[in-house]
Amino acid sequence: MGLLVSRVLRCRDSSLLEPQPEAIAGASYIPGSRKRKRNSLEELATSSNVHGPQNQGMYPHQVLNYIYWKRVKISSNDAYQNLFLDGHDSDIKIRALGKTWCLHKVFLCQSGYFANILKGTWRESHHGVINLIIKNEDIDTRSLHFVFGALYTDADLSITPLEVPQVLAAACLLRVDQVIQQCEGIMKETINRNTVCSYYLAAETYRLKAVKTRCFEWLLCNLMVHPSVALYKEVDLKLMYLLALSSDLLVMQKEIDVYTTLKIWMFLYLNPCWNGTMKQLLQHANNWLSTHMAYVDNISFLESEEGLIFQPVFKKLRFQHIICDLTSTTILEQDRLIPMAWLSPIYKQQWLTLLRTQEYGVIGPQVINEQELEECTMRCGTMIPKDGRYTWKWSVGRLGFPLRVTFTRQCVILRQRCQRCDGSACHNHIRNVIFRITLVCFDSNKRVTFRKTTGYKILTFEYKEEQIVMKLDSDVLTFPMCIFCNFLFVNLGNAENK
Repeated sequence: MGLLVSRVLRCRDSSLLEPQPEAIAGASYIPGSRKRKRNSLEELATSSNVHGPQNQGMYPHQVLNYIYWKRVKISSNDAYQNLFLDGHDSDIKIRALGKTWCLHKVFLCQSGYFANILKGTWRESHHGVINLIIKNEDIDTRSLHFVFGALYTDADLSITPLEVPQVLAAACLLRVDQVIQQCEGIMKETINRNTVCSYYLAAETYRLKAVKTRCFEWLLCNLMVHPSVALYKEVDLKLMYLLALSSDLLVMQKEIDVYTTLKIWMFLYLNPCWNGTMKQLLQHANNWLSTHMAYVDNISFLESEEGLIFQPVFKKLRFQHIICDLTSTTILEQDRLIPMAWLSPIYKQQWLTLLRTQEYGVIGPQVINEQELEECTMRCGTMIPKDGRYTWKWSVGRLGFPLRVTFTRQCVILRQRCQRCDGSACHNHIRNVIFRITLVCFDSNKRVTFRKTTGYKILTFEYKEEQIVMKLDSDVLTFPMCIFCNFLFVNLGNAENK
């Protein structure tokens, strides 16, 4: 109760300041015409000379008249029940969204919004009503009720994660800092696939930078690792654009799988009532797209009226890392989702890059510029299901060189893989590669419990050479584990990387 009283007492001092006109926009003050006696709450703001423990047995609405060494003889629970819920001794009414709250100036002035309104009328003896005109559709009577109630108690009132965005909207409108802080704390601790998108939007709207960052990082980690129909339905165009753009997106398999993720997301965006499982989703999306394109000639889906809004998102795909694989290229051609005007220059540039690599024996990238790498690296990843030794390869067709990745509980090893290279770019036995390796472990709630990265580095490989690129502490590893890699095999000056 001490914290509540200190907030209330501070309101008395602030009442002497002049009101700020911009803070009362959207509200109108309606004074009454009948005089009345000063009630107990006005006594609370003026009385400080009453002593005696005998007053402790009085009813809560009577005890508000007394302050003993600046401590009010009323519990926080009594204030909430008797004053807020029951409306005893109310000296002001708030009307909003078709509902009326019987409140008290001494508590209401803890709101920065109402403090400015009440400064000019604090000592008036007339009964008043404040009408709030609320245009924010996120605010409802439930969220307003929560914020008003929070002014009457030191304790945090109970709130579910799904209610937080609406309560935050009301708290920001009324400028109730303790509720804003409560919402921020809950949001940080309850990010999951059911809340992450609504939290991200609320954090962006009300400038909770730390919450927004956490939500975006959660999406980067989980969008492809733990796909969900419900999650994909919640991701809007702007957010998916940012995710597709980022080199920090944890990609399972290869870049063509980013394309597949965008395709099924687009299908759900256009068919929000579709209900099914993730296993069914890709087939339904392919059937829908095929049926749609059967009635369209000479243009791709993204060039159609329905597909235009998705162009900025799909443009962030790294097509240079898709068309180097025949199977992936065939998928692009059959879907007719991507305009040929996008693909033709990439086909041409990849071919010219291959010729230059063969003709001049290009070693590969020699300078790290992380800002340029953000949109250029090949993104890939895989799951390590349990403890053991695993080996696989990642390469960029004939533009790269065969690269073998080995994972053990002690380290991660990269090796220039031995194979015949007739007619390819790998005749040069010395090659450079820019890489970044990231290991991530998740708990059962899809939260990251372990993360380690090499950062971007350049390695120079001789023929068949292997190098340890990351050392691991076996005691901190848990399984299943995901390993993600970013690679760049050619110079950034080549056009296919721009």
